Amino acid sequence: MGKLKCFEIIMSENKTVFHPGEKVVGKVVVELKGDMKMRSLRIFMRGVAKVHWTESRSTGSRLGSYTEHYNAEVEYFFKRQVLFGGEVSEGRDTLLEGRHEFNFNFELPMGGISTSFEGKHGSIRYWLKAEMDKPWSFNHKTKKAFTVISPIDINKPEYQTCVQSSAETTLCCWLCTSGPISITARSDRRGYCAGESIAVSAEFDNHSSRTVIPYATLYQTQAFFASGKTRVRRTKFTVLTGLPVAPGTRGNWESQLLKIPAVSPSIMNCCVMKVDYYIKVALHIPGAYNLTMHLPIVIGTVPFRRGTFRFPEPHFFRENQRHFDSVDYLPIPPPYRETITPPPPFDDPPTYHESVGGAVNIWDDEDDDPRYNMGDLTYTPMYTYVYNYRPPPAYSESRSSELSSPQEDPNPVQICEVPAIRSAAEDV
Repeated sequence: MGKLKCFEIIMSENKTVFHPGEKVVGKVVVELKGDMKMRSLRIFMRGVAKVHWTESRSTGSRLGSYTEHYNAEVEYFFKRQVLFGGEVSEGRDTLLEGRHEFNFNFELPMGGISTSFEGKHGSIRYWLKAEMDKPWSFNHKTKKAFTVISPIDINKPEYQTCVQSSAETTLCCWLCTSGPISITARSDRRGYCAGESIAVSAEFDNHSSRTVIPYATLYQTQAFFASGKTRVRRTKFTVLTGLPVAPGTRGNWESQLLKIPAVSPSIMNCCVMKVDYYIKVALHIPGAYNLTMHLPIVIGTVPFRRGTFRFPEPHFFRENQRHFDSVDYLPIPPPYRETITPPPPFDDPPTYHESVGGAVNIWDDEDDDPRYNMGDLTYTPMYTYVYNYRPPPAYSESRSSELSSPQEDPNPVQICEVPAIRSAAEDV
């Protein structure tokens, strides 16, 4: 780029993850092979939530179809600082040959901003952009994205309550109706952090003549809103598959672990998109629709503190079966609302992991020709992740031989886990 050898943004202490109310501090480094005239050197900090998708529409005539675009955007903030030169466009200043460092200091808003997110049809993105305003020439730019995490403390009482549900079906073949097939399932709590494991307990009663197979799956739901329309995308992550449950028998799970990969926290405070999670517990029934039920959960940002919750006792389902039969869900706490307070204190310094979704390109329509942008246009969100998670006490899966007199399988087999893999996604 001619005289310009280096033009980059360097964050203080190489920090790339921030919370609301924190300062974003760093420097812009400029290295020149010769003197350069410019009006000014500016830096901007911006936060934007943006949604876009298309749908094909038929005209109902020979003209065929057309594409309709849906867009929505919310700007959280736009801040700027002048690092060299002035605001007056007619001004001329000369930056001398050599290496120069210009410090900047921004402050993020305390409230009203959502966690960084990169989705199929939209994003919540925060970045810095430095720009050299040059007379009679193209401006040089450099860009750097960073992650913002809006705190959700899963140690609050409303996230420590377990979630439970049940489902039942019968099979019909001509004039014959089978006995009921039922699921009763429960999670150990409602709130988790990425890196932790969900302890799923369940009972599968099979009064039919078919062998059924239990499984549990962690799902993410992305919902995007624009022009009064909603676009939903569901993504499947970790899967657990259990032992087959033979006709006339009962399958039992006690605190089977469903690993949570490095996914985005739940996002419930953005008006153009929402990110939710749930556990799908199901029975695969050959020749019939699967029996399924959902356990809604919240992925937070403050890891679980050991000792704030006691794991469920073994065999709790049999002891509380009548209660489960009469209640579909425990009362669900109100949705998360961001409060204008500093992030909660951490027992230990938080650790982060690159998003399971991987890197994205942050170039957009507001950026000039990439030839004049010296920044790194790739970015990977970083999310709170628990590396040293200690699971609850050892478990095993047992299977009863008869519903009338249940007995443990003498050779229990642990269920198969497929960790941290996004295996499927679908748009709705």
